[in-house]
Amino acid sequence: MAVQKLPLAKALNESLRKALETDPKVLIMGLDVGKLGGVFRITEGLQKDFGEDRVIDTPLAESGIVGTAIGLALRGYRPVVEIQFDGFVFPAYDQIVTQLAKIRARSLGTVKMPVVIRIPYGGGIGAVEHHSESPESLFAHVAGLKVVTPANSSDAYWMLQQAIQSDDPVIFFEPKRRYWDKGELDTEAIPGELHKARVAREGTDLTLVAYGPMVKTCLEVAEAAAEEGKSIEVVDLRSVSPIDFDTIQASVEKTRRLVVVHEAPVFFGSGAEIAARITERCFYHLEAPVLRVGGYHAPYPPARLEEEYLPGLDRVLDAVDRSLAY
Repeated sequence: MAVQKLPLAKALNESLRKALETDPKVLIMGLDVGKLGGVFRITEGLQKDFGEDRVIDTPLAESGIVGTAIGLALRGYRPVVEIQFDGFVFPAYDQIVTQLAKIRARSLGTVKMPVVIRIPYGGGIGAVEHHSESPESLFAHVAGLKVVTPANSSDAYWMLQQAIQSDDPVIFFEPKRRYWDKGELDTEAIPGELHKARVAREGTDLTLVAYGPMVKTCLEVAEAAAEEGKSIEVVDLRSVSPIDFDTIQASVEKTRRLVVVHEAPVFFGSGAEIAARITERCFYHLEAPVLRVGGYHAPYPPARLEEEYLPGLDRVLDAVDRSLAY
């Protein structure tokens, strides 16, 4: 078995390398993805090995990058676009929402649109606004787009493979503050379906649902709660659109309590949709209201304040205690 321990960033690099080797129609495009290897070095060494026609340095023009990718997809290619930082995606938002998301439906499914847009997202790296945001719910709200985010090295490798193989457009959010966290990767064993949630830790008293950067935080919360005799189940959502409500429901029917955690603001966040759906599905099982923990409804703060903005151990534990107190 090809099992190795790699940082999440290196797992993404290996996944892109595998895709380029396997399918000559796979292309990588983005600002500084070639010679520099990307600002986070996710594409490091790929242009050297596969050439400038496969790993393409683009101008600083996100709308042009995504528009070109759409054209390439129409001609049978599978472009993988890198947006350098989360807040830089908005010049391309028009292309993504009005074109990329609509073409398969507009053609009654006859035209494939295999475009992957990689976006490093979230805070925790001491950067300013436009470099630390979590805009996933803006894309999850758009029909026609799939939105996924890995929380560990294994999912980073395999989910990116699955996204590239998809005939639908996939927005692939990468938790940038977890890039250097190491995890086990078996390059011969697919961990699961792209849009299937995963129970990261079994428990009986309460369910924590998280995705991307907050999965690690929730696992630390479960560890801390265990020292006080509380058994917390952690569900890694993995996919924000579509959402695997069945896995969440099965967990909540067992634990009877749910707290949803994400870095994005709570207001109109993905946690609201999860809370609504699980309340509908599990009304007679719930022993407490579904609680949400997330960022504040405010622009992302300066670096010295971001630890107050981001949901951390204490804020999640407080929600756990409030839920268990009902």
